[in-house]
Amino acid sequence: MIDIAAHTAEEADEDLPAWSLPRDAASRITIDNPLPERVDPEWAFGGSTGSGVKVCILDSGVEVGHPLVGELTSAVVITLDENDEPHAEEDLEGDLCGHGTACAGVVRSIAPDAELHSVRVLGSGFTGSGRVLLAGLRWAVDQGFDVINMSLSTTKRQFGEILHEIADSAYFKRTMLVASAHNMPVESYPWRFSSVVSVGSHEEDDSLVFYANPDPPVEFFARGVDVEVAWLGGGSIRATGNSFATPALSGIAALVLGKHPGLTPFQVKTVLYLISSNVGG
Repeated sequence: MIDIAAHTAEEADEDLPAWSLPRDAASRITIDNPLPERVDPEWAFGGSTGSGVKVCILDSGVEVGHPLVGELTSAVVITLDENDEPHAEEDLEGDLCGHGTACAGVVRSIAPDAELHSVRVLGSGFTGSGRVLLAGLRWAVDQGFDVINMSLSTTKRQFGEILHEIADSAYFKRTMLVASAHNMPVESYPWRFSSVVSVGSHEEDDSLVFYANPDPPVEFFARGVDVEVAWLGGGSIRATGNSFATPALSGIAALVLGKHPGLTPFQVKTVLYLISSNVGG
């Protein structure tokens, strides 16, 4: 038997179905267009430093006191107890492999006054479990961060449906999920979801240069090849990967939200598209 229902009203005079707009109610939900006739980088983020924007680095933790990262507003680690119940506790260890510190440093270099928050879901050796990832992402969405940077993904299909649900929840709660496309041509999540801003890398040197992809599912290309990134021990390394392109776009999104704090994820994504370096004005 096919599990399907047709949502058709049988009686013309019955109550409107859920999520419907009553007659003459449109005047009560009038929305002012926040975008000008022409959207360009100057309008989008000119003069912005990301001040007031809360950016979460969902990753391997962040090294406290790293000179290329600066102050963290908060840092937690997600763990599971013996009953697989998730817990968020203050992270006293910091970054265990360098990856989260690198991503935090990229965001800081673009949006220097954004609040940085670390949610650790990876351990040493870049390892982690899908359940911890799900718990960490759900916890981060519940905190109401403006931007969540996810330079990671999972190939496990059993986690895809739950990730999709969390991603949609974030979208409707006005939290932007910015996620790395996999470095290999494999199916992984959550970057493939349309409620997520998905990012691949390009080879140019300017961190503010990014491109809209006319052939998704990857939506944007940002700087991610031979990038100097923060690393453990207060130093830096040269690294390549979509992992480092993603925080570049997260940083640009933070600049936009710092200047226009009322924009929804849908509107921010529209602005990013309009100011992409390959989109004609």
